[in-house]
Amino acid sequence: MTTSPDRRHLLVSALAGAAALCAAPVMASEGKKDAKEAGAASVQLGAIAIPITENGKLSNYIFLNVRINLTIKADEAKLREKEPYFRDALVRMSSKVSFGQPGKDYLLDEPRFKQVMMAEWSKITGPGMIKSIDVLAQNPKRHPL
Repeated sequence: MTTSPDRRHLLVSALAGAAALCAAPVMASEGKKDAKEAGAASVQLGAIAIPITENGKLSNYIFLNVRINLTIKADEAKLREKEPYFRDALVRMSSKVSFGQPGKDYLLDEPRFKQVMMAEWSKITGPGMIKSIDVLAQNPKRHPL
């Protein structure tokens, strides 16, 4: 069976178009990866429940999503592998210190949280590796009435 030159041209064009469509999502995802890598180095911790106590009694839980922003000299890949250690340090510290705002057990006391956790997490990373801490989300288990 022979194929005419017009049919071959049409077939090649169709295959080239299909290949371009298949490659587009790959190229788009590579572009996103490059944009992300060009951003600031960080370690992200998501959905960690910390207890909030008042007068020594458990009153609520706050679910946190936190990003630890790293300095330029920090080894991001190495520190991302230590994500479980960051989570563990947060849970251990929140069992000792209540990070709730006084009288508002549904809100995080962000300045105190950042100050305490900067010191704790610096024990894991070493000095001068953490630039800042961002609380991306805080959701209490029990909301005020």
